[in-house]
Amino acid sequence: MQRIGFTALPGFQVLSVGALSVFEFANKEMDGPVYDVHLLSETGGSIRSSIGISVETEPFDDTIFDTLIVGGSAEIGSLTPGVIKFLRQALGRCRRVAATCAGAFILAEAGLLDGRRATTHWNRARELQARFPKVKVEEDRIFIIDGPVWTSAGMTAGIDLALAMVEQDLGADVARAVARKLVVYHRRAGGQSQFSALLELEPKSDRIQSALVYAKRNLDKPLTVRQLAGAAHLSPRQFSRAFRAETGQSPAKAVEHLRVEAARLMMEQSRHPIDVIARQTGFAERDRMRRAFLRAFGQPPQVFRRNARAEAAA
Repeated sequence: MQRIGFTALPGFQVLSVGALSVFEFANKEMDGPVYDVHLLSETGGSIRSSIGISVETEPFDDTIFDTLIVGGSAEIGSLTPGVIKFLRQALGRCRRVAATCAGAFILAEAGLLDGRRATTHWNRARELQARFPKVKVEEDRIFIIDGPVWTSAGMTAGIDLALAMVEQDLGADVARAVARKLVVYHRRAGGQSQFSALLELEPKSDRIQSALVYAKRNLDKPLTVRQLAGAAHLSPRQFSRAFRAETGQSPAKAVEHLRVEAARLMMEQSRHPIDVIARQTGFAERDRMRRAFLRAFGQPPQVFRRNARAEAAA
């Protein structure tokens, strides 16, 4: 049986504890206890969350944990020398040490992220990099595995991280079954972006939303303003005016963002040649796709494939 320890510091976020449900349902899927989960704190007893809900914890001791997870967020002053000592010892004693969301700051303070790739919530990624320059922060990742250290983005990304642990331990079929039980419709890979082009566009009307959905389903085809306007049941002039008013972008720029997002996922999650990905996402040729990647990310497509392979190897 694998012992999972979840370290809750005062002011932890309740949602970060929700990732532990992944291990609960893995036990149910295996018809027996595979994971033994414990809530921990430096002194034990009741620990109050950021929203005021408290949980009962066990004190730090010499118990060996297979996996130690640090929950996101914490009150100023909660990171004591005792917590830092416990985490530093854990790196040599545990198979995996992980942090969700702003828990990465706690691992970084303890020195566990020095020289390692790591991520956190996008809203605090640059702060993490500024405070801890030895950490190789990648601000647009769902989760990152660098040796024995795992970090995830904010909020629900902790569930993706826990599912990846279950997949590593028990296989992809069990992880998929757990995801279904948790009603997680899409189990995100670690390299996937924290952002969604459709979400960032935030169209306000059903008509513009319909046009964007049509575009996403037909990225491999030429997409003209006339075609998108037809999907929205508007004239081309009405459509262009309404689209820019609702999204702040031209239809052409929005379609490019959708294509870049789709191409990046294919670069990270498939073995298709770059020329094939360029065709299937509507760029037609690799040079055009490369220019779009440089505009969007400042990096060519090959960098994303290389990072994905590095994560898979780790």
